[in-house]
Parts: sequence; C-alpha cells; structure tokens
Amino acid sequence: MKLSEYSKAELSAFLDEQQTLLSEYKSRGMKLDMSRGKPSTEQLDLSNEMLTHCLDGDHFSESGIDCRNYGVLDGIYEAKRLFMEMIGVGRWEIIIGGNSSLQMMYDVLAKAMLLGVKDSPKPWCKCEKVKWLCPCPGYDRHFAICEAFGIEMIPVPMLSDGPDMDMVEKLVSEDEAIKGIWCVPRYANPTGVVYSDKVVTRFANLKPAASDFRIFWDDAYCVHDLTDERANILNILDECKHAGNPDMVIIFASTSKISFPGGGVAIIGASEENINFMKAQMAFQTIGYDKLNQLRHAKFFGSYEGILRHMKKHREIIKPKFDAVLEALDREIAPLEIAEWSKPKGGYFISFDGPDGTAKRVVALCKEAGVTLTGAGAAFPYGKDPRDRNIRIAPTYPSLEELKQAIEIFCVAVKAATAEKLLEG
Repeated sequence: MKLSEYSKAELSAFLDEQQTLLSEYKSRGMKLDMSRGKPSTEQLDLSNEMLTHCLDGDHFSESGIDCRNYGVLDGIYEAKRLFMEMIGVGRWEIIIGGNSSLQMMYDVLAKAMLLGVKDSPKPWCKCEKVKWLCPCPGYDRHFAICEAFGIEMIPVPMLSDGPDMDMVEKLVSEDEAIKGIWCVPRYANPTGVVYSDKVVTRFANLKPAASDFRIFWDDAYCVHDLTDERANILNILDECKHAGNPDMVIIFASTSKISFPGGGVAIIGASEENINFMKAQMAFQTIGYDKLNQLRHAKFFGSYEGILRHMKKHREIIKPKFDAVLEALDREIAPLEIAEWSKPKGGYFISFDGPDGTAKRVVALCKEAGVTLTGAGAAFPYGKDPRDRNIRIAPTYPSLEELKQAIEIFCVAVKAATAEKLLEG
C-alpha cells in the first residue's frame, strides 16, 4: 500500500513506529561518517606494495632521469604512457601532476581568473561577470570552487544520458559571460549517469559566444565499474578536434580512488596547444611534481590493463555494499512508493530523491541516530536543492555490517520524514 494512501490515523501510528525505531538506534551510540565517498581500508590495502618494494632503490626512469631530483615539469614518460589510454590522449596531450585532480581543477580555474586561458581576450577577473554551467545533481566540490572565485553558477538539469543539452547549447550561444561547464561524464557524481554518444558529440560541437569557453571534463570514475560491462564513452578530445574545437575541452583524472587518495597521481589531458600553454604558466609555479610517486605508479600498475585488473579487486570489495543499499531500498522504501533512486553501474554514489521538502529532515534524523550523510542540497549550486529532496549516499567507506545498519537507519528516517510531511498536508 502506498504511504500516500494511508489514513491520518494510520499515518500517525506509522510515524510513532518509526520514531520508536529511531530512538532505539540512537541508544546504540553508533558513530558513522558517510559524508564523503572515500575508499575503505580494504581498498587502500590493495596498493600497499607500492609503498614497500615497488622501487627497491631504483630511482631512475626509463630514459635515465633521476626521479629524486628536480625537473620534468609535465611528468616522466612511463607515467604518461600509463594514463594516456585511460583518458584517451596522446603523448603531447597530457600532464602528470601531484596527488589531486581537484587541486589541478582549482589551479586551472585560478590561472584562468588571473591570466586567462589560451585565446582569452583578457583575464577572466577583468570581465564584468563570469558564469559557469553546473549540471545537477552534481559534485559539491566543483561548485565550491566556483563559489570561492565568485563565479555565478547556473544549474542545468541532469537527464538520463547527461546534461540537458538543449539548455546548454542555448545558454552558451547567447551569453559570452558563460566561460565553462563542469562535467563528470562517466558514472556521474552522484547520479551514476553515463553520457551518451549524442551528448558527447553535442558538447564537442558547441558554439559558445565566449571564444575562451572551456569544458572541464572530470573523468574521475573512468575505470570504476561495478559490473563486467565497461562504460565506454566517445573520446571528447577527438570529437572536439573533428568539430574544429580542439582547445575547448580540458580533461581531468586521478588515481585517488585507484591507489591512494592522499598519495596518488593526478592527470590533465588537452590539445597539444592547450598543454603547452598550461606548461608555460606552470613553469613559474613548480619545477616538477613528485616523480618518485609517478615512477611507483608506473611500476606498480605496469599498463592500462594492469589498472583495469586492479580495479576488479576494488569492485569485489565495494559491489556488495552497493547491493546491500539497493536491496534495502527495494525492500523498505519501494513498496511505499515515496522515493526513487539511481542504480549505478559504476562510480561511488547512489543518488536518492525522496518527497519534496524531506531531504534536510532525513539527514538530520540520521545524524541524531549516529549516521552522518552528505548535507542535503550539497549536489546543487550554493547548496540549495530547490525541491529539498536529493540525498547522496556514499556506500564505500563503512564495513558491510556497518553499512547495513546505516541503511536501516536511513530507511526509517525516510519513512518518518515522509509521514511527517504527509501529516502536515
């Protein structure tokens, strides 16, 4: 029976039952932080050999570079070779950076504000206004970067195969203040959406009013499959070249959820001209990133195929966690017909949409019972979900047993918040 079909008396009794359960959970003193999509300790253990005998005193690259010393601004070749296939770029179209792709995104945007990007008529900070398109639900840290620089964010609805391209095409063609768009094209954060070929092609063929418009293509989950079926998408850089827009896209990725989030390798891919422009700017900032870490990664994984084999081990650890969440939602929430949620084939999150006006209440109830979730509204610019319904679930970090308890609490909180809302109406 749908919860919306309950009588007032039935709803009151139902709410009492959920509140009693929440009180019981609260008495257990559970403390679990699920606010971020972090790898578990088991996942981090998979790469421990990288820290022990991976180099064994050999600090030299294939070309004889002593990786302990200064130099090689854009990264050693064996590291480039490892990641070129992963993000779909050539030898002269890649930079190997530090441990964080988020830092590299921030850095590229900061330089654009201060100095402009290739072909910018002036630094973006000299523009009367800078605007950015933000597909949502989306990645909260992307939005935080824009907010930090005072960039006006424009929400764009996320559809089942990518952003609403009708809206994107219209906006970028009409407003030269729009300088870019955030994209997570594969297993998008938090929806798990995979961009269709049509969407990728339409991105490559955009005709922006701003000559220095940039697509920030954050391919963070490019090898993070949860099934045997790989999510292969069109190569955005190749499509941009075919469309005559080779400089329009900048690709970002990292090994943060492959090896170590605190000690991985970050990557930028772009046209050779864009790469040369960025290297010229970087030369004033650093003499080179951590080449020993680059060498460790190259030796540990060996090849792109080695990365894929490694990611199968990750999948064996995290897929049961995703299954546990989805099974609980199907069992506890689906029969009441009060919500919908993504069933991703990869990535790190499940996107949950409850009844309008309930997300903040659900998050608060969970916190009272000892489960900290990502803040309601975080997946929208300025943290404002216009319908207060979306919650990001991050299943990877807790143990399976902890997660099962947490999702029980979550389901009860959803039921309680929904019953409260229906009784108000």
